[in-house]
Amino acid sequence: MHRILVGSLLVMLLTACGGGGSGTTSSDNNDETTSTNNNNGADSSGNNDNNNDTADTSGDVSQPVESPFTHPGLLHTEADFERMRTKIAAGENPWAETWNTLINYEDTKLDQEPQAFTTLIRGGSDENYLTLIEDLRAMYGLALAWNITKEDAYGDLAVTFLNDWSSTLEEVTGNTDKYLAAGLYGYQLANIGEIMRSYEGWAEADIERFQTMLLELFYPLNSDWLARHDGSCLSHFWANWDLANITGMMAIGIFADREDIYLEALDYLYHGQGTGALDNLVYYLHDGNMGQYQESGRDQGHSNLGVTLMGVIAKQAWNQGDDLFAWENYRLLSAMEYIARYNVNEEVPFTPYGPNCVDRYNESISSHSRGHKRRSWMLPLNHYRNRLGIATPWMEAKHADVGREVWRWSNDELGWGSLTEALDEPEIGGAPRGLTARIEGDTVVLSWWGAYGAESYQLQRADDVDGEFATIATIYPGEYLTHTDTDVQTGQDYHYRVTALSADGLSEPSKTALAEVGTRLKVHLTFDESESDTLKNSVNDSDIGTLMNGAELVPGVTGQAVSLDGVDDFVQLDEGVVEELSDFTVAAWLHLDEAKTNARLFDFGVSDQRYMTLLPATADGVARFAITKVSYHADEVITANDPLETGSWVHLAVTLKNGVGILYVNGAEAARHETMALAPFRLNSTNQNWLGRSQYSADAFLAGKIDDFRIYSGALSASEIGTLATP
Repeated sequence: MHRILVGSLLVMLLTACGGGGSGTTSSDNNDETTSTNNNNGADSSGNNDNNNDTADTSGDVSQPVESPFTHPGLLHTEADFERMRTKIAAGENPWAETWNTLINYEDTKLDQEPQAFTTLIRGGSDENYLTLIEDLRAMYGLALAWNITKEDAYGDLAVTFLNDWSSTLEEVTGNTDKYLAAGLYGYQLANIGEIMRSYEGWAEADIERFQTMLLELFYPLNSDWLARHDGSCLSHFWANWDLANITGMMAIGIFADREDIYLEALDYLYHGQGTGALDNLVYYLHDGNMGQYQESGRDQGHSNLGVTLMGVIAKQAWNQGDDLFAWENYRLLSAMEYIARYNVNEEVPFTPYGPNCVDRYNESISSHSRGHKRRSWMLPLNHYRNRLGIATPWMEAKHADVGREVWRWSNDELGWGSLTEALDEPEIGGAPRGLTARIEGDTVVLSWWGAYGAESYQLQRADDVDGEFATIATIYPGEYLTHTDTDVQTGQDYHYRVTALSADGLSEPSKTALAEVGTRLKVHLTFDESESDTLKNSVNDSDIGTLMNGAELVPGVTGQAVSLDGVDDFVQLDEGVVEELSDFTVAAWLHLDEAKTNARLFDFGVSDQRYMTLLPATADGVARFAITKVSYHADEVITANDPLETGSWVHLAVTLKNGVGILYVNGAEAARHETMALAPFRLNSTNQNWLGRSQYSADAFLAGKIDDFRIYSGALSASEIGTLATP
């Protein structure tokens, strides 16, 4: 298990100095953590290791850092190779059949010669990267052949290729596509080097030269891309640009024994803001764990490439003890199943989004290159279905459509997955997992991951976690594993679980999921603390926030309020204060000393790309609520018609129920939005949760006072808002 940095500020430190940090993994088994109200999924990655005792590393890429990497430990471990050898010797398919194809294919011929050159160019004029791709095919085929047979003839020729490139290549360049070259070919070269590093015929000095080539020519482009995105705004480029460079960075870090580089890749996955960061890969999680991939509105060729790169990233991390496959209730699997389903010509739900920062819209799913047969599927299919026992019907269908993964037919993946990734199918009888319960209006929406071999699922409900569970629905495989429970009462708590029926009988139940139906006060800031800068949540008397930069407590509507000077004062609330909320209410009293344009009453987010916020005064002088996962270009907004009064107390509230958002001023409806797609839980966990401060650094700080700040799960009624607005 490796450690990743915590905090978006440290991303800049990593990219500036190549430093390491503290980290996170998520465990994966059938004993998921209990899902709570709305959309807090089980089996999610948690920050279990907050130790920040990192090594002091230098920005000099030539300085190695001792690290606990497993070797070989990129896409293939020694256990993988032993499995291949055993299966081939036993004549079992698909291993033996694929091996026979490989060993008789041109990739493993012993009369090949390397074609190395000094300058690798992708993009613009004089491109020559296809020549490297030809040699990558040969290097990988020879490396596999050597490790499986241990015949020196294959090893010697593979080393000849590796040495020729490391002693010849001096530059990786081109237009913006050079970053794709650095990622895609960097990860492939590192993986081939990782396979060959134990070959006695590859001299230590030659291994070091190959590592230096990757560290000096490929890694700097990977790091620069994730730091700057070629100087463009973050939502300009599609997810595969980030994924390619993360893949390359991670592979180079492991192969070169540079833990700081590996951690830089992990940190970007967890805390980065580009479209390839984990929080942004799935724009919208539909019911039944259908994860709308970020590029699904672009085309299906690149969506399938996303499957390739997500799989490689997760497998490389898995082999070093970091489980990205299970992150956020198998979020990567949700995207892969979504892509697979659409590409076997089944329909999928799609939520439009955009424009992004370059006015690119995604109004519907793209049918361009639908049915694409990129050989991406063996790796994730075997991990999720055969290793974990999760039902993966759409990946199975897509793999059947693509067929055996043999020779490398595209430029972006190594290929031969039916040899390297195939695992025995699991036994049937496992339990479903990852049950989630989300409140939507007056219903509870439940979704879960199925079990391999299940013939049906029994969804059960109890009024108490230790009470008697009764079956409320039977669901059959073939469509989405989701059910909406409409027979619920406001104010009641419900506990749900699901079992699988197979030829082996009834499985053990999943972990339970809790649904709290109706409005519940989750956060209440009275600001009635005596002297401390620490704020209490009066709901449970827990510490929840901090007064920052001299914010003061002064007399308010009732008791005390917080006073903000409009210069740099603000309130910092804890991470994730709204991450479980679907339907919600946020309400507060506000006294504006000055109606500063774009100052915030509250702003909960991670950056100026992803947030939910309430502005007392826009450039037009009126109040506005906004929520986005792309940037302000794609804000979903509720905008009032009239300016707020300054110099007096005003009550503001915003509610969301069943996609209808309402903004209230002094207890009266001021505006509404009838078709909002986003809710707080869709932003995932937010760590910049502020009162009086904006995600945009150029925006003004709030000049005024805030009192009686409340967050509810569920939407208060108009009459209940009116009661809150009565001093």
